[in-house]
Amino acid sequence: MDGRGRAAWVIGLCLAYFTVLVATSRLMDDAGLTTDFLHKKLPPCLEYPFGTDWLGRDMLVRTVKGLTRSLGIGLLAATVSSVVSVVLGTLSATMGRRTDAVVTTLVDLVMATPHLVLLILVSFACGGGATGVIIAVAVSHWTRLARIIRAEILQLKQAEFVMVSRRLGRSPWWIARKHMLPHIIPQFTIGLILLFPHAILHAAGLTFLGFGLSPHNPSIGILLSESMRHISTGYWWLAILPGLSLLVTVKLFDVLGNSLRVITDPKTSQE
Repeated sequence: MDGRGRAAWVIGLCLAYFTVLVATSRLMDDAGLTTDFLHKKLPPCLEYPFGTDWLGRDMLVRTVKGLTRSLGIGLLAATVSSVVSVVLGTLSATMGRRTDAVVTTLVDLVMATPHLVLLILVSFACGGGATGVIIAVAVSHWTRLARIIRAEILQLKQAEFVMVSRRLGRSPWWIARKHMLPHIIPQFTIGLILLFPHAILHAAGLTFLGFGLSPHNPSIGILLSESMRHISTGYWWLAILPGLSLLVTVKLFDVLGNSLRVITDPKTSQE
């Protein structure tokens, strides 16, 4: 099996995992989120594979629903960030030196600011909650993809087929639609997927620090933050199992992005 065949299998497995995760979250009964003092602080067992917390809530249900919520927030944040990257990267490459200088300075300014500090400041300024987390992650993660888009368009502007289209009298819109867009879409898609792990982790980190989501609804950051009060007393499953679930999900997004890169890059697909 060649590189593209293996990558296709990996993509299929990753998509199957995310589909099962979302479907399981929707099928799970919310009864596992209610308080049940008769079954509190139970270690992992057949009835409760992830154990229960100090209020008797099923940690498997809380983890699955928390992961699903984190995926939704990561999807929105990564999508907004990727769109901002494409817009600013395109403007920087096509609108002249002044626009390029402004966008480049903005990129340098965002990248020079400590990442966690920028996340906390933006989230706090936006009032916290899901909206604050999405805006904070989107504002702090667009720079790398914007640089890639800018470099790609600058290279395409000097390509021979683009120069020939200009000499034939094709409009800038026609050139952008026929030549630029097909080359940018793979970069945009891969960049969007590779932003997912960062968006999910930083959203969980903000929530863990108390600047993110409301504690009334389960999310991975809230589960880890709450478990810190009890893990020192021996209730290891409250943090270890949700943390491992988050790491597996984040790693699969990274694997999915790299596999898509293998399929879309002819050179990599032959390795």
